[in-house]
Amino acid sequence: MPYAYISRPTTVLGEHLVTVSEMTADIAVRHADHPRIGAILRILAKSPATRRFSRPLDVVLADRTFAERNAAAVEDVLRMSAAASHRALADAGLDPRDVDGIVTTSSTTDWVPGLDIALQRKLGLAADISRTALTQSGCGGGVHALTKAVDHVRARSGARVLVAGGEVLSAIHHHDDQDVAHFIFKLLWGDSAVAAVVSGVPLGPGLAVDDTWEYVLPGSARRYRKRVDAAGMHFDSDKDSTQSVVDMAPALRKWLDGWPLDFVVTHTGGLAILADLQRELGLAEEQLVHAYRSLDEDGNLGGPAVLRVLERTYETPPAAGQQGLLLGFGPGFTVGAAKVTWQDGSEA
Repeated sequence: MPYAYISRPTTVLGEHLVTVSEMTADIAVRHADHPRIGAILRILAKSPATRRFSRPLDVVLADRTFAERNAAAVEDVLRMSAAASHRALADAGLDPRDVDGIVTTSSTTDWVPGLDIALQRKLGLAADISRTALTQSGCGGGVHALTKAVDHVRARSGARVLVAGGEVLSAIHHHDDQDVAHFIFKLLWGDSAVAAVVSGVPLGPGLAVDDTWEYVLPGSARRYRKRVDAAGMHFDSDKDSTQSVVDMAPALRKWLDGWPLDFVVTHTGGLAILADLQRELGLAEEQLVHAYRSLDEDGNLGGPAVLRVLERTYETPPAAGQQGLLLGFGPGFTVGAAKVTWQDGSEA
């Protein structure tokens, strides 16, 4: 099967830096009468140190209608995604008219026509390109978008596919969501957009994709899920969600079938998710250093997270020829993965 190549991603983070102390201070005051506030604050102290929001913190914390939240999220996702796409195309040495297809991912916005059409117009992409829009993939959107782009490239010789997406996770911050998991999510999330190019020939150093895999953990539909009401979108989980990586791991190991794990580029998820993955795959902590750093400095970025980790991987890249794993998780509990080889930019 022919290779597909993933170019260096470009991430655009929200403009407004927010610290864990700012978030916990608001929760401590606003939810002072919560019966578990002491335990909640102790848990939240382990949250990512910083994250970036596309709007100032006082706006995120204000009471807003669904329409207000959605309008802001649509505007910010498009602005950040377009900026990331322009840079990713320039870094790959491509003009927007060189693109044959686009795959987008965004699950925190509600708009039709969506991000794919908006970017096609804003970037000046050709009118007859192939389009795939992922709107329900959540945190798994980045990897799933890449696998769809890989399928396109393998089916059409010489194709170049722009993968782009953004999430404004701060738009689903609700004060009425008061389960312990909800508080963790509030401090876990950050806003961002990301873009990369998937092509049939290398456009620089990066990942050559050997194989892809998609998996839905049986019976997991309610583990992580979105709920919508008059106030907007909410993110819920059930008691089994914390076991998801452990429950999925046997299927992942079976698919890997001894594939070398010289390096791993994974969705950040949370500290517990990364610890479970490290244990289940027998990884050293150094193999997840970029994921841990991204989690602490950027938060969980949702769909863009795995591509942000790939972007960080360029800081200390694997040696040419080393083999590894690209991995993403999404709701209920879905998995997207690719067996990849690091290449130096020359034709394989």
